[in-house]
Amino acid sequence: MPLLLVRHAVALARRKWEGEDEERPLNRRGNRQAEALAARLGAYPAERVLSSPALRCVETVAPLATALGLRVEPDDALAEGSTGAALHLVRRLQGRTAVLCSHGDVIPRVLEALVVHDGIDLGERPEWPKGSTWVVEDDGTRFVKAFYIEPPT
Repeated sequence: MPLLLVRHAVALARRKWEGEDEERPLNRRGNRQAEALAARLGAYPAERVLSSPALRCVETVAPLATALGLRVEPDDALAEGSTGAALHLVRRLQGRTAVLCSHGDVIPRVLEALVVHDGIDLGERPEWPKGSTWVVEDDGTRFVKAFYIEPPT
């Protein structure tokens, strides 16, 4: 069963946002990416859609959750700086199909841990730009395969 690790879509720039960073929304491009992600990832039979509580993450997967008839479940384990908690969540969800939306500091660390501990191959130059998705698959005991889905333009 695959887990889909989504990095949030493009948000308003931090330097231009005056509110709390957790409340920083997607920009127009990010909203288009979120809609395109829903179309692109909707074929996966996800049982759950989990997200960092940050608004930009929730907004990234909200169209997908709606298309799947699910709700977005905010989870602090996917917040910025929560690499250990995020990896623990990924391990707990092993064997299920779920979408997890997080940040640019969390996604690469989780993937790197799966390389080290499970031996998955991310290719020569893995990347995780905003709006991208990594699909990781398990065999019931460990994660065995990963592939990259480019962000929508």
